[in-house]
Amino acid sequence: MKLGFIGCGVMANAMMGGIIEAGIYRPEDIIGGDPVEESRIRTQKQQGITTTDNNLTVMEKADIVFFTVKPQYYTDMIAGIRDQVREDHVIISVGAGRTLAYLDDQFGKPVKVVRIMPNTPAQVGEGMTAVCPNQYVSPEETDQVMALLRTFGKAELMPEHLFDIVTGVSGSGPAYVFMFIEALADAAVNGGMPRQQAYTFAAQTVLGSAKMVLETGKHPGQLKDMVTSPAGTTIAGVRVLEEMGFRAAVFEGAAAAAEKSIELQKGS
Repeated sequence: MKLGFIGCGVMANAMMGGIIEAGIYRPEDIIGGDPVEESRIRTQKQQGITTTDNNLTVMEKADIVFFTVKPQYYTDMIAGIRDQVREDHVIISVGAGRTLAYLDDQFGKPVKVVRIMPNTPAQVGEGMTAVCPNQYVSPEETDQVMALLRTFGKAELMPEHLFDIVTGVSGSGPAYVFMFIEALADAAVNGGMPRQQAYTFAAQTVLGSAKMVLETGKHPGQLKDMVTSPAGTTIAGVRVLEEMGFRAAVFEGAAAAAEKSIELQKGS
C-alpha cells in the first residue's frame, strides 16, 4: 500500500516527515505530485520520496492520497484526476472551505473522503487536526487515517459544522499565540532583557503553560489561580490585562476568523 500527496508544499512536507519518522510508511512507499520543480526537488531532498509532475501518476500508484494544494486549485485539480479515482481510494482533503458536499459534487460519484483541518505547528510535530470522514469511509479506514494524522500532533474527530470555529481557534490560533509571545518578549526587552533571551523566555513560558493544561487535565482557570498569590505580582498583571480587554479581544478575534471562514466557504 502506497501513500500519495498531490501538492508538495510546507504542510505536505510536515505531514510526510511525521509519518516517515513514525515508521508508518517508508520514503519509498510515498509519492508526491507537484507542478513546480523547485517543490519537487526540495521534497525529494527533505523526505527521500519519489516525486512527479503528473497527478495521475500519484492516483495510479497510491491507495491513500492527501490533497494538499491550495483551495482555489481544487476544482481544476479534481477535474484532472476524477476518472482515476478508484472505489478503494481514500482521499484526505486539507483544503480550507472545501466541504464534503463540495467534494462529492466535484467527484460526481461515491468517493471515500476524509476532510481535515490541520494547523502550522504540524511542522514541529505539534499540530492540532480536526477530522471528519464522509459516509463512505469505514471505521477501520478512519482509524488508519487518524494514526497517520497523529504522527505530527493531535487529531480529533469533529462534526463538519464545527470546522469554521476550528479554523478560528486552532487554524488561525497560532498567529494569536505568536502575537502574544512577541508582546511578552517586547515587555521583557523593555525591562532590559536581550531580545533573543526575551523570545526564549516568552516562548518557553507559553510552551510549558500549554503542556500543563494538556497533561494535568486541570481547568485553565484553576492553573491561573495557582499562580496568582494574594496581593502579588501576577494578580497585578492579570488586573491590567482584564482592564485592557485581553480575554474579550481573543474571544472576538477567534469569532471573526470563524465568520471569515464561513464567508469564504459561501464564495467558493
